[in-house]
Amino acid sequence: MVKYLTQSDAINIDNELFEKYKFSIVQLMELAGQSCAIAIKKCYPLVANNKNNILVCCGPGNNGGDGLVCARHLKLFEYSPVLYYPKITNNAIHKNLLHQCIQNEIPILESVTQIKNVNEYKLIVDALFGFSFKPPVKAEFVPIIDILKKSSIPICSIDIPSGWDVENGALEEGGIKPEMLISLTAPKLCAYKFKGIHHYLGGRFVPKKLELSYELKLPKYPGTELVIKL
Repeated sequence: MVKYLTQSDAINIDNELFEKYKFSIVQLMELAGQSCAIAIKKCYPLVANNKNNILVCCGPGNNGGDGLVCARHLKLFEYSPVLYYPKITNNAIHKNLLHQCIQNEIPILESVTQIKNVNEYKLIVDALFGFSFKPPVKAEFVPIIDILKKSSIPICSIDIPSGWDVENGALEEGGIKPEMLISLTAPKLCAYKFKGIHHYLGGRFVPKKLELSYELKLPKYPGTELVIKL
């Protein structure tokens, strides 16, 4: 069975990918975000003559970068993504990823007041916080977290359901309850608490030596697939 990672293991693996294996952040974001879009397409296919709007909620960190890439690929897959991006960063990587979304004519919302009707979306992608998150949720993100908690629209969380403790899961009974979770590299311990329908593993980029050194026991991806259902 695939190994579920502690927060420290997840951070150490990321550092090794950067330092020992010389991956760039941009590379990993592109691979992760693309795999998320692929998994979403498998579970929520396009519907002819119907709404294919997807709200992609992005935070200022690496998880948000994955979300920006995911939104771009969803657009290429002929969905109609809309970005909710409340804390636009001056980080050059995020600025470039956002620019690519704008050039692909993806609308950008910077305030929850611009989210007129959540029910107009078929799916909400949660890319607010990643595995470096430590509670509590900062004030500027409380409004969107409250919307996600109350939403009847399916939620797809990238790597970590936002607001969850990375190892212990939801910190309260009323936390986000995603219908889909896309774990990246390897699942984090909080994934044991995931009760949704679809759990996918994405990010087919882990070197074999790294997998063995952390005893990840990753599943074998079939053929040329970039994602696999757990």
